[in-house]
Amino acid sequence: MAADAAGHSEEGRPGAAAAAGGLADATSFKAAFGGHPAGVSVITAASPTGPVGITASSVASVSAEPPILAFSLASMSGSAAAIAAAEFLVIHLLTADDLELARIFASPVSKRFTRSMAWTPLETGEPLLRHAGYALRCRVLSRTPAGGSLLVAASVVEVIAPAAPGEPMVYHRRLFHGLGGHTVLPGS
Repeated sequence: MAADAAGHSEEGRPGAAAAAGGLADATSFKAAFGGHPAGVSVITAASPTGPVGITASSVASVSAEPPILAFSLASMSGSAAAIAAAEFLVIHLLTADDLELARIFASPVSKRFTRSMAWTPLETGEPLLRHAGYALRCRVLSRTPAGGSLLVAASVVEVIAPAAPGEPMVYHRRLFHGLGGHTVLPGS
């Protein structure tokens, strides 16, 4: 099957020819995952210069027994570099009520861990955000370079449950969305 200069196959599907002989292009890959919702988390850690945190949409469950999760870091500077070097961290699974936290930790210029922000250091030093979702305290198991990113696998050593978990937040088409009962498809 032939493809034109833009990577469209004779059938008009972008990237179809690339699958036969190589890697898909970044634009097609981003378009595919941009349309695939992902849960939103804030990852925090203690660093030599103080608490750090970033918003992430790459956190995924790997194993329930033992409990292991993974996430990727696309940058190795600033807070992401400190998280990449941390031995322990906290994954905060955000809810639709946590939009402001998602925005703060997604922006490289936002002030984090201020006196007005609801957070506390755990006895072990990691910063714990007070929010409506679960928090998972983790120990890093491995760091694997993957393309231009770093894939981090971590074992969950403690689950901190909220009093009443809120509805989940997802990232879809470059926007934050809340999920609730109104989004359940008929026949599920």
